[in-house]
Amino acid sequence: MAKGVWIVAEQRDGVLRKISFELASTARKLADQLGEEVGAVLLGCGLANAAGDLARYGVDKIYLGDNAVFEPYTTDAYAAAVAKLVREKDPSILLLGASTQGKDLSSRLAGRLATGLATDCTEVRIADGKMVALRPIYAGKCYAEVVSTATPQMASLRPNVFPAVEKAGAGEVIAFDAALDPAQLKTKVVEVQKDSSGKVDLTEATIIVAGGRGMGGSEGYAILEELAGILGATVGASRAAVDSGWRAQPDQVGQTGKVVSPNLYIACGISGAIQHLAGMSSSKVIVAINKDSEAPIFAKADYGVVEDLFKVVPELAKECKILLG
Repeated sequence: MAKGVWIVAEQRDGVLRKISFELASTARKLADQLGEEVGAVLLGCGLANAAGDLARYGVDKIYLGDNAVFEPYTTDAYAAAVAKLVREKDPSILLLGASTQGKDLSSRLAGRLATGLATDCTEVRIADGKMVALRPIYAGKCYAEVVSTATPQMASLRPNVFPAVEKAGAGEVIAFDAALDPAQLKTKVVEVQKDSSGKVDLTEATIIVAGGRGMGGSEGYAILEELAGILGATVGASRAAVDSGWRAQPDQVGQTGKVVSPNLYIACGISGAIQHLAGMSSSKVIVAINKDSEAPIFAKADYGVVEDLFKVVPELAKECKILLG
């Protein structure tokens, strides 16, 4: 009988990503309701120290696949290893992050394991012994409750939505050999080009300052960069700004860009097209700055400023600098 709430942890260069702790805390909450253990699959190379960090967030058993074949990430290697382990241990629930890697891996795993998958979930709970997953549909206009009749019940969780709460688990590390032959893998990573800017990825940022068509051009983003530097934020952009060549595609927030859920989202010169709202509507606090009082973004904003952003943002930066010392 399927038993246990599992996660697939994410790491980058041997360091666990924030989504891993959010997954672990959520799994702990579900497992406590079911009276089951929390398991985590951690793949990579040289991860002995990282494994211990998962225990602080409620993981009882860490299945550690420490092998050069898992570094860097490839869909083939990860999917084969996780699927093999899940078939052997038969957990009832399997959670992944709705991150770039998680979206790629979860869909492949669902196919290999012949089970259902609720994607980009903003809430999960237990009802009648089953996991009920809540996910936005129709560009966030409404929500669907998804219940899987097959096991493992799979869901990918939207980053920055679920709290990461420390609650010690047993933390037993179990090494496993996926018995993968590198020659059998269909893909390999030839080169990795890393972002050298050092800025936090939009999906993990707690504060985002985003600019749209109202920025007028790439030079307009200088004031957003200044504000972001003061707040410790990451700069984002609407699709219109990216399509105009003002910002790089990785900065795009929206249905065709990155879905974000920061604590604070400051939208500057963004009208609020439904595609953009779909990517940031789960932000905890939304501030809109736009000189068009009829802009749709104001219907979603918690706070709105109807004024020229080139007057407001520098003043906001000045006051934030004073307040934050």
